[in-house]
Amino acid sequence: MSKQNDRSRGRKKGDDVIMNDEIRAAELRVLGDDGEQYGIIPKAEALSIAEAKGLDLVLVSPDAKPPVAKVMDYGKHKYEVEKKKKEAKKNQKKIEVKEVKFSCKIAENDINYKVKHAREFLEDGKHVKLRVFLRGREMANPEWGIEVLQRVWPMLQDVGHLEKDAHQEGRYINMYVTPLKK
Repeated sequence: MSKQNDRSRGRKKGDDVIMNDEIRAAELRVLGDDGEQYGIIPKAEALSIAEAKGLDLVLVSPDAKPPVAKVMDYGKHKYEVEKKKKEAKKNQKKIEVKEVKFSCKIAENDINYKVKHAREFLEDGKHVKLRVFLRGREMANPEWGIEVLQRVWPMLQDVGHLEKDAHQEGRYINMYVTPLKK
């Protein structure tokens, strides 16, 4: 068995790359691994160039006239692409959202206790979603929930930035607060 057949079998089913003997076009525009251009040559000649270098012939642009193929080490290329994806994922910042729930008929000391927790979350750099659940007949008066959140907001103003003002979503009145930039 040739080295190229072994390589083409090493790929996973999810790969949509056409390479080596799987290429159906009779003539290809071939690019070298070092940027060299071989021009438009028959498939057999392109495969022999790739085999001589111990590399793969990978179809880069199958829709072009003639199709474009590149001589490259496909395994190394795939590894570098995966490495770049992992690096990009590592540099992403994950936003953690904490939720603090209130009710319309909440006592002042309960508000202070829950605001204390919301302040801690904001100081830790987490986003906070403040919610008031409307029960039964409270749905007829959503302004009660908005009033509760408007009493809470001044207590968080020094540590947070109001991302979304109090608004109704179904049975909830929501307010979204993000930490201040340092």
